[in-house]
Amino acid sequence: MVVILLASVVVGYSADLTLGDPRTMTFKPVEFSPPDPERVVLDNGMVVYLLEDHELPLVTITATMRTGSWLDPTDKIGLAAMTGAVMRTGGGGGLSSEQVDTELEQFAADVSIGIGRQSGSASLDVLSKDVNRGLEIFAGLIRTPAFDPARVELARLQALEAIRRRQDNPGSIVGREFSKMLYGTDHPSARESSPDSVKRITRDDLVTFHRDTIHPNGMILGVTGDFNKAEMVASLRKVFGDWKKGMVPELRIPDVPAAELSKPVVRFVGKDTSQTHLRVGHLSIKENDPDYVALAIANDILGGSSFRSRLFNDVRTKRGLAYSVGSRLNTGMHDQGVWLMRAETKMISTQEVIERFVANIERMRAEPVTDAELAEAKEAYVNSFVFSFSSPSAIVSRLVELEYDGLPKDFLQQLRAKVMRLTKEDVLAAAKKHLHPDQLKIVAVGSGEALPKALATFGDVKEIKLSPEG
Repeated sequence: MVVILLASVVVGYSADLTLGDPRTMTFKPVEFSPPDPERVVLDNGMVVYLLEDHELPLVTITATMRTGSWLDPTDKIGLAAMTGAVMRTGGGGGLSSEQVDTELEQFAADVSIGIGRQSGSASLDVLSKDVNRGLEIFAGLIRTPAFDPARVELARLQALEAIRRRQDNPGSIVGREFSKMLYGTDHPSARESSPDSVKRITRDDLVTFHRDTIHPNGMILGVTGDFNKAEMVASLRKVFGDWKKGMVPELRIPDVPAAELSKPVVRFVGKDTSQTHLRVGHLSIKENDPDYVALAIANDILGGSSFRSRLFNDVRTKRGLAYSVGSRLNTGMHDQGVWLMRAETKMISTQEVIERFVANIERMRAEPVTDAELAEAKEAYVNSFVFSFSSPSAIVSRLVELEYDGLPKDFLQQLRAKVMRLTKEDVLAAAKKHLHPDQLKIVAVGSGEALPKALATFGDVKEIKLSPEG
């Protein structure tokens, strides 16, 4: 019997070999048609996307609000973040903070609220049988937060503690200091709260910030899960319909002056660490730039694709200089994008790693990528496209993001089509135009005694002195 089974395995394995070498097999691009959510606009201007999914008895409601820390007064940085935190913890809708927490706990619902740099967000996860009560609590916290003074003070203490701990992690330090080097310390995309700015924030400031920036006509809801569309729209009108329109702030983040963009900068932070944490790069394009797709593929080939990228194979595999290495192109619609290379390496390898960074940039600008590199990068992009639509919540979330950014609903499909048409010449032209080895901003965190010498090859080195308070 064993012999027969083994023979069957061998025969099956032999048959599989007739399919060919899997390393040379090709597949057609994935084609699919995701469901189209319904879009409804309430009389007060609130936009709602709805997509039913009856697989589980759950409902998820998200809110994206046109507010953000870009609106923080210069002397009260941290105001938006604290407002978002206490909107959730400080009670609202006629309920105390304890009553909100108790009710949500009773029917296993979860509510979160926060305000980031370019938007505010809120979410409700609730069983479908409890959705109406969950929605009432959710709307109360968003519309009429109580800002309990005790919870305001707790949020202040938590913010101060987070500031105090900023200097603990060298990876966080290099990321923050790199952003400040790119944008400037006073720019909305890089500025940080301080103990003084947080201490200046009062409860009245939170009330005013909420009143002035959060309005129904500046909000987009996404609703997915086990519900009936007509009933859900009626419930939304009940809890949000009488909320009056307001003056929605226009999201405008200033560009960095052109004269600052071209200046190479080399800085270091002295910290007792076992490795040097590196960021090397410069500001880049926005997501609607005509060259976005070509530059994204160039970055993927250079260092964005991990194990098959040039930086990984050169810096890690071939030379053994760093365990973690790669590049990123971070783009959006409201401020300038960032292109960077990153690595964690031994102190004695710091200079060589940066030299390899520069050499690989120059190679991207000097010669076309190979056919294999382009084919792999395009295939990875096209195949990953499906994950933007992997679930009803992902589909709705993507449409909410696109509308918030003022982009057409088929923007991702347009990008996918552009990737399919991309040529090696397109990638080379984008690299020449948008990768600038002579304009690099370099920030390193590591041994303060040895770093200046390692970095001196790349420009005038100066030290960044960190505040002991964070």
